[in-house]
Amino acid sequence: MTERETADIRGALARRDLLRALGLGGAAVASAPLLSACGVGGSTKKSGNGAGDVKGSFSWKKAKGTTIKILQTPHPYQKAFQPLFKEFTELTGIKVVPELVAEADYFTKLNTELAGGSGTHDVFMTGAYFIWQYGPPGWMEDLAPWLKNSAATQADYDFEDIYPGLRSATRWDFKNGSPLGTGGQYAIPWGFETNVLTYNSSLFKKRGIKPAETFDDLIQLAADLTDRKANRYGIAFRGSKSWATIHPGFMTQFAREGCHDYTVQGGKLVPAMNSAKAVDFTGKWVEMAKKSGPTSWTTYDYPNCTQDLGDGIAAMVYDADSATYPKNRRGASEMAGHLGWHTGPAGPDGNYATNLWTWSLAMNAASKKKLAAWLFIQWATGKDAMSKAAHSADFPDPVRKSVFDGTFKQTLDTFPGYLETFEKVIDSTKIQFTPQKSFFETTEEWAVALQDIYAGHDPTSRLNALAKTVDAKINA
Repeated sequence: MTERETADIRGALARRDLLRALGLGGAAVASAPLLSACGVGGSTKKSGNGAGDVKGSFSWKKAKGTTIKILQTPHPYQKAFQPLFKEFTELTGIKVVPELVAEADYFTKLNTELAGGSGTHDVFMTGAYFIWQYGPPGWMEDLAPWLKNSAATQADYDFEDIYPGLRSATRWDFKNGSPLGTGGQYAIPWGFETNVLTYNSSLFKKRGIKPAETFDDLIQLAADLTDRKANRYGIAFRGSKSWATIHPGFMTQFAREGCHDYTVQGGKLVPAMNSAKAVDFTGKWVEMAKKSGPTSWTTYDYPNCTQDLGDGIAAMVYDADSATYPKNRRGASEMAGHLGWHTGPAGPDGNYATNLWTWSLAMNAASKKKLAAWLFIQWATGKDAMSKAAHSADFPDPVRKSVFDGTFKQTLDTFPGYLETFEKVIDSTKIQFTPQKSFFETTEEWAVALQDIYAGHDPTSRLNALAKTVDAKINA
């Protein structure tokens, strides 16, 4: 996320602490009742999830008179849809009561509610990584049966219109190391971002230079653009002690360089972030941060990066396209109208593997109003509502190809390179991590390792130590 991905590790740790308070240690959590690992058309939990009870022809009025509650955090997507709730009520007869919770507290509240089996909120915003936490204990509804049932889903919903990398990002079978795209559909993508390079186009034009096409050239370019006396540095990317440091620019370039977080051997996850290739990449990445990044890199999250870009202090940012997009709006920053977008360096083999974040909508498995909840999710992720939201507000990026190619594309004339960059990376954009249930804890450990290397630790020995630590967690 741009985090918007918000989900600072505090949320994940809060969940862990809550489970301990409830007397559920790691083994208990692992053995908790699971939602079924089924794809579209698969079976649901033995008790059923209500999708099969919806009969007859589709009608938006099937849950007329119902009131549902949705849990959200302030975000451009949320703001774009808020004015449209009235249209949803007119269409369905369903009243929507939204509750907004600040980013810093959002996942703590959500964790507490889900772990306690509360059905207070019927629908909630979530990121795809959180399926790896919320899905296995049975807190999220499998939406596959709802998608399949023509009595519950309108014929022209067109789920396939949502980009493939996003559909697979929100579908998993809860087995560590299993590829995404298998198992139940535990959320529907709502908005997303690719992690690419944004740069000060005026500065580049003045110096007669272009964005780098290889990682080594990016390192050199960042160094060339760094002028500490002029209060300008070459490149910004996240460095704080959070899982969110690993997932944007770092994971994108890590994957492009042919590195992996884990491999699967004999049905067991084996850490690979300490492979020779990964050690080499990580050493270069951290050295680039030291020589060409912000002097307070170890505290940097995406708002710091984009602020420096907008102020003309950072020449480049390697982060979410939706985080940098608003800085180019007239009056939004000093550099508004002077930013450009680029894919970032291709891998040695020419690949553009790109990591993504998607804010998605999920159904609380404890909801007592599942049909109404599903109608809301279906409406909010449908073509009509999404087209209106994308047209009326900053909504990078719509999850539907038809909406991106229509309403949203029309807004990109003043965003040089944005469209070309998106079209070049979209087919290779997916979650580049290997799914596993200890993601937040182990990925924060990874961020701590980067900070230690930044402080002077040897990359090889520190990453070997990291591999040993995370191996004990994921294979406990």
